[in-house]
Amino acid sequence: MPTLRKIQVTFDCAEPERLARFWCEVLGYAVPAPPEPFPTWDAYRQAQPPAERDSWFACTDPTGEGPRLFFQRVPEGKSAKNRVHLDVRAGTGLVGDERLATLEAERDRLIALGATCVLVQTADEENESCITMQDIEGNEFCLD
Repeated sequence: MPTLRKIQVTFDCAEPERLARFWCEVLGYAVPAPPEPFPTWDAYRQAQPPAERDSWFACTDPTGEGPRLFFQRVPEGKSAKNRVHLDVRAGTGLVGDERLATLEAERDRLIALGATCVLVQTADEENESCITMQDIEGNEFCLD
């Protein structure tokens, strides 16, 4: 039986390109080239019927390691806590005050991009520090 190695994470959202570009900044991801034969994303958009314009957008890990993120426009807004969320591993390999300082610096960078800080959990004997945040459309994610 083959082992699956590549996944895509899909976000339902109101503004696919805006949210995709936010996550590009968070993760260091890139916007892929527009679909063939279009030279630019603007040219692609203009070729779409008005109802389909800005209905989706994607971003990819330039190293090819991480999953592709796909953003699709839906008519309804977010109504409850996410059942799946991303963990952004900003403090990997760090401990104690150094870990918390790194997470707080990353939190501040993401707030400047439009994210919201929801909760800061400091380390105790059983758990590492973690910061719960929301992206620009209110989707929860963790810095850990």
